[in-house]
Amino acid sequence: MGWFEALVLGLVQGLTEFLPISSSAHLRITAALAGWGDPGAAFTAVTQIGTELAVILYFSKKIGKILTAWWRSLHRREARHEPDARLGWLIIVGSIPIVVLGLLFQDAIDHAFRDLRLTATMLIGFGILLLIADRVGRQYRTLDHLTVPHGLGYGLAQAMALIPGVSRSGGTVTAGLFLGYTRAEATEYAFLLALPAVFGSGLYKLTDIGGGDSPQWGPTILATLVAFGVGYAVIAWLMNFIKTKSYVPFVVYRIVLGVLLIVLVATGVLDPDAGPAM
Repeated sequence: MGWFEALVLGLVQGLTEFLPISSSAHLRITAALAGWGDPGAAFTAVTQIGTELAVILYFSKKIGKILTAWWRSLHRREARHEPDARLGWLIIVGSIPIVVLGLLFQDAIDHAFRDLRLTATMLIGFGILLLIADRVGRQYRTLDHLTVPHGLGYGLAQAMALIPGVSRSGGTVTAGLFLGYTRAEATEYAFLLALPAVFGSGLYKLTDIGGGDSPQWGPTILATLVAFGVGYAVIAWLMNFIKTKSYVPFVVYRIVLGVLLIVLVATGVLDPDAGPAM
């Protein structure tokens, strides 16, 4: 991977990580269209550390309160009923599905799940699910209503993002809307819930960088830094956008992109397992 390729993929990662359109799908598609080959699951996981650092910066006060309350709840039983302490515990509960499924399907995540035909199917299918959830969800719950079953439901939805095209934020938000949470609350929890999973995955994949066919350290670090800066701006924009707007524009985008991807693969322009067809 060259420096220019890393710069472009870092921009793509930062722009798409928090929007419900699947950053892993866009990294995969961008590389395929440019003829660069698949950047790989390790590169995707490590660059996502940059975008999650943006989450920590943007929600620093909220995260600080959660960590403080959670730590207090370890020593004081009555503190476990505090909203922030409960949220901390439920983030841990919600992270269990992606950890278990990530380990069980590690080989498929690195290979079979990266097929562009599957990516296109997930873009369209989960786009339709997001549209339904956005329309039928009652949107009256806040994170104070979060329960263990809801936390696991969020977690299972997040775990689906192991397949490019689903979208970590999109899957989690869709689950939240179906459960009756408001757009803002579902989105905020999606960002917070991603922290343990993304950092865990990124650190786990660090050893793959620089070895074999994986990108080298220099370009990977550049892409991660670019993703951090762009990702922070996208978070600020999205949190304001969803206060007055729906997710419909993202649904339309997902479906159009999915259909276009199917056409490109079907006509032989793109090889579903590599880059542009030769």
